[in-house]
Amino acid sequence: MSVSIATQAKTLAFAFLVNALFGFSDASARMAQDGIVEIKPPRALTAEPFGLSTSVIGESPLQAKWREVARAIDAEAIVIADCDRDRSHCASQPALRFLDIVKAAAGREGLARLGEINRAINLAIRPLSDLAQYGVEDRWSSPLATLAAGAGDCEDYAIAKLVALRAAGIAADNLRLVIIRETMTGEDHAVVTVKTDGRWRVLDNRTLVMIDDSELTKYRPLFAFDAEGAKRFEQPMLAQAPINTPVRPADIEPASVQTSANASVPQATSCDEGIATFAM
Repeated sequence: MSVSIATQAKTLAFAFLVNALFGFSDASARMAQDGIVEIKPPRALTAEPFGLSTSVIGESPLQAKWREVARAIDAEAIVIADCDRDRSHCASQPALRFLDIVKAAAGREGLARLGEINRAINLAIRPLSDLAQYGVEDRWSSPLATLAAGAGDCEDYAIAKLVALRAAGIAADNLRLVIIRETMTGEDHAVVTVKTDGRWRVLDNRTLVMIDDSELTKYRPLFAFDAEGAKRFEQPMLAQAPINTPVRPADIEPASVQTSANASVPQATSCDEGIATFAM
């Protein structure tokens, strides 16, 4: 195999690995049409986080928001792959930072891999609301954009972790971005859940500790995002609720968990202070 062909294959392989997280990825569809890669059939139904079933949400602002960030991730995947191929000529410091995080995680196994990404992303980003950062109430940013800014809200942490976990080799079937609601305050938060050894672990920007989904007893899951798009958790309390449920990010006391290097998670609320209507 020539150097140019090998380089192209490596770039496309990395891009497809990340794009595989998004079932509607334009880039992965184009690759399939060109005969470069083969799209796998839809995944079989598996148990969801929090022991609840989910249903796909129809065309809505929520799906549009998810597709928009997926397109940004598609574009960033090419940049990351190019930098991975030739780090000495990489002009993107965020891409190099992302690759360092993925490489460190890929060298670990099991929970250690998840913990490495949870720790690295938590410590790489300063918590800042969308209103303060962009002047808008709700904006979902792609990983390199968030790493370039060095700041973001809970969704930005979660998106960066989701893509990093996928790039580190975690199967898309085992990854979800989940919006949860604090039952006492009605305030919302975004986390990543990862299925490992038959259990769903929660990766949260407010703590370095990964807990089982069953331990989040004060929260109710609202929405999940995976390779099939945006989904809604089905449960009696939400069965008749409108889909345009507002998301009110929570002001929850920050965690004070220390890393092995005695670095703590930045003190912050869990998300921005705006109210975002996800779907209508």
